[in-house]
Amino acid sequence: MAKIIRSLSAKKPGVPSAPKKPAKKAAKAPPKPAKKSAKPKSLKPKPWTPAEIHEAFSRFRKANPEPKGELEHLNPYTLLVAVVLSAQATDAGVNKATRALFAVADTPERMLELGEEKVREYIKTIGLYRNKARNVIALSEKLIAEFGGEVPRTRAEIESLPGAGRKTANVVLNMAYGEHTMAVDTHVFRVGNRTGLAPGNTPLEVELGLEKVIPSEFMLHAHHWLILHGRYTCLARKPRCEVCLINDLCHWPEKTV
Repeated sequence: MAKIIRSLSAKKPGVPSAPKKPAKKAAKAPPKPAKKSAKPKSLKPKPWTPAEIHEAFSRFRKANPEPKGELEHLNPYTLLVAVVLSAQATDAGVNKATRALFAVADTPERMLELGEEKVREYIKTIGLYRNKARNVIALSEKLIAEFGGEVPRTRAEIESLPGAGRKTANVVLNMAYGEHTMAVDTHVFRVGNRTGLAPGNTPLEVELGLEKVIPSEFMLHAHHWLILHGRYTCLARKPRCEVCLINDLCHWPEKTV
């Protein structure tokens, strides 16, 4: 009987196995986005060659052989006062106020006789006039007490005067005493950086850079040429590259010509 049962079970058709599902293909990973190329770093303008610098200042000299500062003054003392008053003010605004002031007070002694209150009245159209009037009186007192009423001839001594800083000292030394100093105001700072002539993060860096590269034969008038160039041509918002004397030499990458 056991044999019959085994025989029958052997003949019984087997249950068909479920068809194997085809193996799923591994899903392709989405393509990686292409790496953005790093933004090119802004390259610093190449340094000017000595020949380029000589050519630039030769052109400035040819166009304006004897440039003059625009602050009106009568002597070293009134120049000093005018420069102190010009901080955060225009030369034109200072001149308008000092014409009448210097007519009555062109020496430290006369300025002290006038007194702080009257000085304020003369310069009240200039920004920060109260503090500036105080400085004019204080520096006049110090000139009399320590320098015999004369404007000193060294940068350190001028910087020791109330209201006077390095730029003031450089202007006075250059214009009053013919020293080869470089006064860096906002115009010179802009021109030095924009053109690549003397890049720097501070006025002092630009000053030292310009003194290093400008030939001695141009240094007496160099700061005036650069100030005037920045004031009337290399303007802050819209440089007038089309009329620039040195547009072919300038290393500014955004110049329009």
